Amino acid sequence: MISLSVLALVFGVVFLAELPDKTALAGLVLGARYRASYVFAGVAAAFLLHVALAVAAGSALTLLPARIVHALTGVLFLGGAAVLLFKKDDDEEEIRRPEDQSFWKVAGTGFMLILVAEFGDLTQIMTANLAARYDDPVSVGIGAVLALWAVGGLGIVGGKALMKRVPLGLVVKIAAALMVALGVWSLYEAVA
Repeated sequence: MISLSVLALVFGVVFLAELPDKTALAGLVLGARYRASYVFAGVAAAFLLHVALAVAAGSALTLLPARIVHALTGVLFLGGAAVLLFKKDDDEEEIRRPEDQSFWKVAGTGFMLILVAEFGDLTQIMTANLAARYDDPVSVGIGAVLALWAVGGLGIVGGKALMKRVPLGLVVKIAAALMVALGVWSLYEAVA
């Protein structure tokens, strides 16, 4: 059974954490060069793979005692908030132009870019934490995938316009505040 509250929480946290990340920029650049539907197919497939790996890792953590899981996820959430607040955005990915505009070339370029750029990324680690925290891999997986697809789609279709209206710093601060709240709550549950 899917928990809509867990799904919505995961969607919100992952969406806000991924929005200021390089994914929106990569989607914007790829979307400007190639057919948007081809780019999205590749990006969506890469995110699906990332979430599956993260949920599997998080589900494995649920085998540990609950106090340890709460303490571990609390510390990781607080660490994630610190990474969001203090990271420097100086790593721009090099995007190679495929020789032709076929579906497989363009989707493959989007897939490989996201697969490499996002592996071990903050949102993948957060998804694993959320899967461990809520012990609901289906709801966490669906929420995370939908959030990542939404950010990828926004980046492909109109990331530049969105960033003109919503200050990036505000998005980062909201995402960090949510992660701090989740971290504190998890640590509280570990000691309570």
